[in-house]
Amino acid sequence: MASPADFNVSQVGGGRTAVCTGDWTAILMGEANERLEVALRGVSDITVDLTQIGRCDTSGAYGLLKAASLAASPPKFVAKPEVNRLLELVDHAVKFEPTRIVQRHSVHQLFERIGRGVIHLGYEAFDTMVFFGHLLVATGHAISKPHKVRWAACFSLAERAGLDAIPIVTLTTFFIGAVVGLLGANMLTTFGAQVFVVQLIGFAVLREFNVLITALLLAGRSASSFAAEIGSMKMNQEIDAMQVLGVDSFDALVFPRFFALFITIPVLVFAATIAGLAGGLVVAWSQLGLGPTFFFQQLVDNVGPKNFWVGMSKAPVLALIIAAIGCRQGMEVGGDVESLGRRVTSAVVQAIFATILVDAIFAVIYMKLNI
Repeated sequence: MASPADFNVSQVGGGRTAVCTGDWTAILMGEANERLEVALRGVSDITVDLTQIGRCDTSGAYGLLKAASLAASPPKFVAKPEVNRLLELVDHAVKFEPTRIVQRHSVHQLFERIGRGVIHLGYEAFDTMVFFGHLLVATGHAISKPHKVRWAACFSLAERAGLDAIPIVTLTTFFIGAVVGLLGANMLTTFGAQVFVVQLIGFAVLREFNVLITALLLAGRSASSFAAEIGSMKMNQEIDAMQVLGVDSFDALVFPRFFALFITIPVLVFAATIAGLAGGLVVAWSQLGLGPTFFFQQLVDNVGPKNFWVGMSKAPVLALIIAAIGCRQGMEVGGDVESLGRRVTSAVVQAIFATILVDAIFAVIYMKLNI
């Protein structure tokens, strides 16, 4: 039965003996070690009898050793073999000097860190290509066997991850179109070429800003959502349970999210186009006096539908990239919350970077093709 730690100091022969009783543990030691320190302070020729104690842990051993260190001469411990081993272990740990960690900053470490980053980037690129391949295989399965696709999940995700973003997409592109119109009005008025503001707004909105702003907003909104949702399932071992049941995680989780963005991003780009042109029209009408009839006539005559389809052609590719990056980062989540936060952040950063990079590649290709 557990009993509190205690001791009794008695005079035996020519010396003193401190007989310890009870359990010398962190919970039951109480203030016994402090009272023992007072009793042993400055005392010489004393024996500490530990044969009658019940249990002893590292806290109790440390208290006994600390009290013994205050004696005028090192006391003699009389204890059971297991208690002696514990005292030796704690005494060695107390006297052990920690190893000093010398931080050395050198050019070698700088290049080593850069090299590790390059190697990590290569592994990330390889794993991303593997993930894209698996996604294409899952897409092929869905095309060949459409009756096995979870259509309810696809359309639910399309509404939540795509269509619900229409307000923020249209509002953002409206102000982008207005800003482009203001910049064009200020610059072209200097040269007396205010009429070309319509062409500037048309080319900027139809070719670039409609799809780019939409993709960037989805990269921050949907990619992070996909990574967090799949990452939470990974942490709760739901994906492992799906694999045990014979359910392919790509068919159940990745493909519905890709399909949701694939069918909604053209709608979002179209809405962004209308909103961007509306923002430019408001500026052109209010600042330059160019009415809606003249504005849209200039768009039809000088900009044309070709630039609209140039912008729309980027949408499916960007949908694939955003969905794949978000889902891949979710699949890479470990078993802790820190890993989840790290992967969600990586999903957003990589999706934004990939969106801008792919848009630049499209711009170069269309320039070489003179489109």
